[in-house]
Amino acid sequence: MGQQQSTFGLSAYGGEGWSPRTQGLETEIGGIWAACGIDSEWRRLRAVLLHRPGAELEASTNPNQVQMLAPIDVPRAGEEHDALAEAYRDARVTVHMIEPAQAPRPNQMFCADLVFLTPQGAVLARPASTVRAGEEREVARRLADLGIPILRSISGRATFEGADAMWLDERTVAVARGLRTNPHGIAQITEVLADMQVETIAADLPFGTMHLMGMLRIVDRDLAVAWPRRTPHAIVEACRARGMQVIFLPEVDEYQMNRAINFVTLGPRRILLEHGYTKVQEFYERHAIECVTVAASELVKAAGGFGCLTGVLERERA
Repeated sequence: MGQQQSTFGLSAYGGEGWSPRTQGLETEIGGIWAACGIDSEWRRLRAVLLHRPGAELEASTNPNQVQMLAPIDVPRAGEEHDALAEAYRDARVTVHMIEPAQAPRPNQMFCADLVFLTPQGAVLARPASTVRAGEEREVARRLADLGIPILRSISGRATFEGADAMWLDERTVAVARGLRTNPHGIAQITEVLADMQVETIAADLPFGTMHLMGMLRIVDRDLAVAWPRRTPHAIVEACRARGMQVIFLPEVDEYQMNRAINFVTLGPRRILLEHGYTKVQEFYERHAIECVTVAASELVKAAGGFGCLTGVLERERA
């Protein structure tokens, strides 16, 4: 029998040749991990996550059962989604598709709800409704395939949807408590962000509303758009305290306001907006906001717009 060698002093046990990992996760983004992350809502958009809807939208024949507004023409919705993806590519944004491994659920296309990005990677959401439970599994798989680190999966009895969180500046995130995100979810998000020395501001949404995304959008370092009499007072004040002018949508009917604020910021004062809301588009343009428009009259019957459809994976960083 050969002589047993002592392990003491070998590299595997911390001896000569041991190579300690001294860099933080954020410095590994773009190297060990894929380029990803955001710390604003307005810097140039670089990468998004989408899901092209298909046969799963046939469930919209009973729209209320799947939390939609009206039956959807499936082929037409697919064509509108193709145009959305092409608009991103035209804006030099990389488009990643989820490509589910199993039959997708009816609302799988609403990617913004399923993930929230930080400078160090993703927080995987936990949707609040049983209708959407499990959609996050497909996003987790795709993030892993892309090489994007998942910092936390919302767990326990917590619910959290990504459209309820928003970067106000590089050190502040607003999180809304309401139908889709509960106090347990906010506590878990707060813990993740605190490890990055990022402050969380929590505020309640009005009863009968869906997400913070539908109340407030940020289009530049110093400009935000809000829904009058719905946006939480504390969040408007937090925006103003950080040097933003907060402009309020003109009073049009609720359906138009829902659609017209559900845009995606492509870069400073440049947004991707649903086609057809002339009055609101003129309002944006009066405030020097460039509007790129795409038709989506079929997709919005599912109770969401471009903001809801788009999981933001990367923006330019401060």
